[in-house]
Amino acid sequence: MDWNRVEGNWKQFKGSAKEKWGKLTDDDLNVIEGRRDQLEGKLQQRYGFAKDQIRKDVDDWFRTLK
Repeated sequence: MDWNRVEGNWKQFKGSAKEKWGKLTDDDLNVIEGRRDQLEGKLQQRYGFAKDQIRKDVDDWFRTLK
């Protein structure tokens, strides 16, 4: 699966994202709309992790999606 499928099916995946990153609000998830750069930016803002750590976390989460 590629990231375009996440963008196209964001409504299905945003519940999984909220489970993994509980600090993301529904408004955050609506703004993100499946865009990876937006997701990484919001995660940095909410959790304060370094960009490379966020990228790894998103990659790990992405691999668990079906």
